Amino acid sequence: MWLPEASLARCGLVLLSLWLCIHSVPISVEKAKDKPEVEQLEPPQSADTGLHYDRYLREVIEYLEKDPHFREKLKNANMDDIKQGKLSKELDFVQHNFRSKLDELKREEMNRLRLLIKAKHNLREGNGNTLDHQALLKQFEHLNHMNPHTFEVEDLDRLIQSATKDLENYDKEHHDEFKRYEMMKEHERRERLKTMSEEDRKKEEQHYEEMKKKHANHPKVNHPGSEDQLKEVWQESDGLDPEDFDPKTFFKMHDSNGDGFFDESELEALFTKELEKVYNPENEEDDMVEMEEERLRMREHVMNEVDTNKDRLVSMSEFIAATKKVEFHEKDEWGTLDQNPAYTEEELREYERQIANEEDDINAKTAELQKQREELERKQEELDTQKSGLKQVSPMAEAEPAPVVPGNAQPLPPGHQQQDVPVPGHS
Repeated sequence: MWLPEASLARCGLVLLSLWLCIHSVPISVEKAKDKPEVEQLEPPQSADTGLHYDRYLREVIEYLEKDPHFREKLKNANMDDIKQGKLSKELDFVQHNFRSKLDELKREEMNRLRLLIKAKHNLREGNGNTLDHQALLKQFEHLNHMNPHTFEVEDLDRLIQSATKDLENYDKEHHDEFKRYEMMKEHERRERLKTMSEEDRKKEEQHYEEMKKKHANHPKVNHPGSEDQLKEVWQESDGLDPEDFDPKTFFKMHDSNGDGFFDESELEALFTKELEKVYNPENEEDDMVEMEEERLRMREHVMNEVDTNKDRLVSMSEFIAATKKVEFHEKDEWGTLDQNPAYTEEELREYERQIANEEDDINAKTAELQKQREELERKQEELDTQKSGLKQVSPMAEAEPAPVVPGNAQPLPPGHQQQDVPVPGHS
């Protein structure tokens, strides 16, 4: 049975990134004295971090957790120790059988990256695009690719540093991707309108405005993490009387893995009731991509207000302290995405200019390829003509030559045989 290990979370942002939702079987020090067997790991079952090296990250951490020495150092580590690489140096004291497994994991990761790079290379070549070698090298930043065979201190240090940096940027990249999605959606809508008749365009615009109003017409959305929002969960999801709301009991009920912390996925689960007020997958006017962006916005809002040590976890003490703040009693409605557009009109125009430039580049490349194709076809026709001419000349060149009389350049008529002519002075 997988048991929670709350002490892991206290290591701060970095170890949250690495150990988020990972629980392992405690190892008895006495059992570990006689070369404990390395367990075969199951594929990670917890929520994906979104990093391209997510599986490698989790498997490395799960094996390190199994080493008694490293696990003890991990419990006592703080954020500064981790960021300065002090924890990575403890790898030298990890038992040999675990180090061997880490070597194997690294070799598997190197093979995966090589296949990934090869696939990207082939795809770009097929599309006629230039390969960005600097971007490809970034795929290897989480390990030391100069040593592809063994997992060393530098590998662990790089893994921690990369996960820290990448996870800090993950939400921003998600927001940027969502903004591009929204701008592309609006751009395509406007382009469709250009192809319509005046009458059809008016109907489409009217329908669009009706859908916007219908989407905006929803019950009040409570501020995430507020008293009203949590009491609504307490009543509708937990079936309890709002008057009996108790923050400590609420925390324990919704700490689904029992580790004493709310991680990001546990927090986001608390917002489901609020999101259902605004989004329904069966409604034409509701976009489920927007719902996930709304969920992310809610989680970020609560983290910014409650997660005081910025380790991307909410401890029970942080949660209880937040319920005593003035902000906890916030009564104003939460401003949803329809009230907070993801982009400005100027950003949309700039995006459309970029699309136009890309289309111009594609058209120019298409025209150049068409010219090359026509030139190749012309050369092929010339070659075909030359081959045809050679075939016509070839039978004449291979025909038997007509007999010629010595001393006379005129050939004999067909059917005549050359007769021996006596030469004077010879008998």
